[in-house]
Amino acid sequence: MMKFSRRLFTAAFGALALAFAIPASADIVSTEEALTELVIGKEDAPVEVLEYASLSCPACKRFHDEVYPKLKEEYIETGKIKFIFRDFPTNTPGLAAAMIARCAGPTRHAGMVDMFFDTQGTWGRAENPLQSLTMTARMAGLGPNDVDTCVKNTELYNAINARAEKAYKEEGVNATPTIFVAGKKLEHNSYEAVKEAIEKALGN
Repeated sequence: MMKFSRRLFTAAFGALALAFAIPASADIVSTEEALTELVIGKEDAPVEVLEYASLSCPACKRFHDEVYPKLKEEYIETGKIKFIFRDFPTNTPGLAAAMIARCAGPTRHAGMVDMFFDTQGTWGRAENPLQSLTMTARMAGLGPNDVDTCVKNTELYNAINARAEKAYKEEGVNATPTIFVAGKKLEHNSYEAVKEAIEKALGN
């Protein structure tokens, strides 16, 4: 689990210099579409599981690789839970990755999250993370101009910033990944801990 102070939290957002907003290109969506909530599963599922994560966070990658597939098979695909992914970037590369994933649009967002977690070891340690992210984004059909346009979108930048700031202030999110089950923040994010909370919320 990646922890950080409020000072580091603020610096992570302030570190990325964004010059001005640019309209969406043919391969990226509008800011409004980019900010669509990423919900996986049935909207009317009885239990909501919410994850706050940073795409650059190794602990988030472990959760994505080891815990999420089990949750998907046992609870999402069976209609018992809906899973919501929310961005909580902990550094500049993680923020850039979150913006690029969102610029791909709601239908490609989940796939972009998968792709950036899968390639985290490459772009997360690169000397030039944005260049590495740009190369990775090509696999999803986003060219260099799309990525450049996306990371210069101040409206998107400010919205991700504001949402994370709100989670920090109002929900006590100060580490990644942070998991909520039925509105309750979990102390641990192991599969066993999440499963226990889900079963309790289901009344089992």
